[in-house]
Amino acid sequence: MRTVDALNEAAARIGGETPRLDAEVLLAHHLGCSRGDLLLNPDCKFDPQDYEKLVERRANGEPVAHITGTREFWSVTLKVSPAVLIPRPDTETLVEVALKLCAHPPARILDLGTGSGALLLACLSEWPNATGLGVDASLAALAVAQENAQSTGLAGRANFQLGDWGEGLNERFDLILSNPPYIAETEELSEEVRTFEPASALFAGGKGLDDYRRIVPQLPGLLNLGGLAVLEIGHKQGPALMAMAADHGFTASLHPDLAGRDRCVALNVPPLKPAA
Repeated sequence: MRTVDALNEAAARIGGETPRLDAEVLLAHHLGCSRGDLLLNPDCKFDPQDYEKLVERRANGEPVAHITGTREFWSVTLKVSPAVLIPRPDTETLVEVALKLCAHPPARILDLGTGSGALLLACLSEWPNATGLGVDASLAALAVAQENAQSTGLAGRANFQLGDWGEGLNERFDLILSNPPYIAETEELSEEVRTFEPASALFAGGKGLDDYRRIVPQLPGLLNLGGLAVLEIGHKQGPALMAMAADHGFTASLHPDLAGRDRCVALNVPPLKPAA
């Protein structure tokens, strides 16, 4: 079978929003090459039966990242598994905002709910003198994060530990990042997300705010003066998070993703006022 015919048939079977892209990524994975290499060599030989097995999994709703076992995020390639939330391009907004708003390169970075380690490792790749800590309540997720730190060459600057958000941490950080669960329990999700991704990384009570109510009060005791916290939010949660930030003494700002929807809130520790 010609490659172009196989891709056309696979895309037709996969359906959804990005069928052709999914078909190409899966074939590149089967061949052990990049998608770019595949497109530059469209007549490469492949095993139709093995490729069909991958297409069947995708047609049944399994995420491409689970089939290939990896996901690109920022400038790094990460291992993913059903134990962690698949890193989304929208979450890269947090890294962009951190790079923009940090007045000085952070020395210590904290990633609360680190999952695959995506946010921490992306920031460590940008600030070569920084070290960081990733905290998660899942041992399985921490194992994935540690493996990603090793594969990206960042293990010497990244530590990971089991924890309940910032509970019990006794040091302060220059930058805190978090993509906590923020989906309301009644909100409708695609079958793919609801079936294949960990519910503990998705849902946060009736309005999706339960975990923010725990995280935000912890931040004053975790941030250095002049420090910055960047939290991912649902696109309708901006007003609630801005009010929560103000209640705990922060100045805060909302930042949109590439689609123009509110994606994260940045919280700054106000500098000390000079004595009168």
